[in-house]
Amino acid sequence: MDNLLMELEDKGYTHVIGLFLSSGISGFWANSQFLIEDHAKLKIAFPDTKITATPMGAMVRNVLHWSAQEMSFDNILKKLDEQIAQTTAYILVDDLNHLVKGGRLSNGSALLGNLLSIKPILNFNDEGKIVVFEKVRTEKKAVKRLVALAEDNQNMELSILHTNVPEKAEDFKEQLEAQGVKVSTVVSLCAVIATHLGEGALVLGLTPKFTK
Repeated sequence: MDNLLMELEDKGYTHVIGLFLSSGISGFWANSQFLIEDHAKLKIAFPDTKITATPMGAMVRNVLHWSAQEMSFDNILKKLDEQIAQTTAYILVDDLNHLVKGGRLSNGSALLGNLLSIKPILNFNDEGKIVVFEKVRTEKKAVKRLVALAEDNQNMELSILHTNVPEKAEDFKEQLEAQGVKVSTVVSLCAVIATHLGEGALVLGLTPKFTK
């Protein structure tokens, strides 16, 4: 990162926006803040996205578009802050033990949850941390709850993400479309994120609809 910023300085760039994984799930954002003072020639903004994956990709897409429209740096950051504040994701995991390994759930809670067929729905909170949003009995009811959340947020750009369960993701998409809910994309999550969520996870991403 330091080398990249030096390269941008040498090429005559004056402003930089960097978007990284939520500070709630990675230490990279916090470390990036130390680089800002080291590059005084650049006006740098590394806002905390408080999210990851496709919803974060939507932020990158929007920033590139606003920049191409020659919007001012400050206005881009203002619109980006608005998008960050409205973006989140709801996560349904298949195996509670992965939450234990990630420190999201105690061993006792995982054991009890597995015995009772409890499927916790997680989400990104205002601090960008993954927390338990609701605890639902059985996966079928949990998916139904995700459908309801999608119906309640049809004014948003909705994406479906999954960890190596394309059939489950496609079935979820069909359930949403049957309710008249439009899905922008279906994406398989990368191995790094899948390691934390475990195989079989289903995610509903919400971000403000793209406006030019």
